[in-house]
Amino acid sequence: MRIKLLLGLIVVSSLASMAQNKFTPPNVKEGLWEVTMTASGSGMPGMPADALAKLPPDQRAQVEAMMKARGVTMNGNTTVVKSCVTKEKMERGMAFSEKRGNCTPTVVKSSASHMEIKLHCEETKDNGKQSTVDSSTTIDVVSQDSIKGSTHAVTNSDGHTMNMDYTFTSRYLGPACGDVK
Repeated sequence: MRIKLLLGLIVVSSLASMAQNKFTPPNVKEGLWEVTMTASGSGMPGMPADALAKLPPDQRAQVEAMMKARGVTMNGNTTVVKSCVTKEKMERGMAFSEKRGNCTPTVVKSSASHMEIKLHCEETKDNGKQSTVDSSTTIDVVSQDSIKGSTHAVTNSDGHTMNMDYTFTSRYLGPACGDVK
């Protein structure tokens, strides 16, 4: 589940890491948004999709509470994340997530209605081993209330390669964000 959540956040991070040259903020409304991501891939470690359901009740409640506090829900291969989009976040390229450390974005194309971004992330684990993620994301603004896109990500960790493909849609829920940041 940790790998799936991490990779799901990379999709969102692609939007977050575009504060490079050539970036044009998307033409979308400010307020509460919901991003729904569907994942498929190969090379995933042997964690079944229903792993959360198999956790002891207290651990499951703890994981669900942590995810809920971050606006995240998961159901099989689908992850839903809520995000508060502000003008400031859009101008900094962080409209739908927080910036991830150790990631280098490359904006291939950027307009108010279409973006193509490549992202390279590196992480050194506690055991000193290196992991990398390389992704390509395409984002289309359907309207000021709707975004769709896709991501292909390749993760190399401890000599193990995973290929992940994501499709995602994002819809505007309203101007008030409530507790979602």
